[in-house]
Amino acid sequence: MPTIPFVCPKGGVGKSTSCLTIGLQLATKGANVTIIDADPNNPMEKWASAGGCPANLRIVSGVTENNIASKIRDASKIDPFVLVDLEGTAAKIVVHALQEADYVIIPMRGSYLDADEAAKAIALIHDQELSVQRHAPNYRLPFSVLFTGTPAAYTTRTTSSLKNGLKEQGISVFSTEMCERDAFRAMFSFKLPLEQLDPALVPGLAKAIVNAEAVTAEMITKLSEVTTQ
Repeated sequence: MPTIPFVCPKGGVGKSTSCLTIGLQLATKGANVTIIDADPNNPMEKWASAGGCPANLRIVSGVTENNIASKIRDASKIDPFVLVDLEGTAAKIVVHALQEADYVIIPMRGSYLDADEAAKAIALIHDQELSVQRHAPNYRLPFSVLFTGTPAAYTTRTTSSLKNGLKEQGISVFSTEMCERDAFRAMFSFKLPLEQLDPALVPGLAKAIVNAEAVTAEMITKLSEVTTQ
């Protein structure tokens, strides 16, 4: 029953988009999912306000650094998947979320500036590991980097270089990238899941759905690898 925060100190890297996309895909496949909306802008609460949220996807808002741990624990007693959308800072609320995490996704765009910010997220994860290892020496908090906003038709040299560099450091990286597509933005504009958007109004919708399914399937694979280690 994994709790999965989406963590990166930098804003604008696709945390909310990837969190909602994966949450919706899990719900579409029949899983019960909670998304903890811990971003001060409350993008998930605003998205759900229009009434397009599936019945098996719950949005929990009103989250602060003082109550996020209890909200995550309460959600994990109800739903098998708990996703946490966090603000783009290294604030204390992020640390509290990491303390409850089973697996972490670090969204980043294909730039060296974003790589520096992703490195800060990885450092936070390692700090959490060291804190727990005082009592449980073998504790590891698994995580993977997810590249977002990449061109749909090709992979840039910078992205390839960054991916290879991360892998050489032994860092888990999603093979699937979340491409730059209008459909992912349209989810928030129309406040609907991808599958309910109008293809006449949203170009490339079918390809976005395939992309979302592939990212989610790879996440499930990575989770299964983690739980069998």
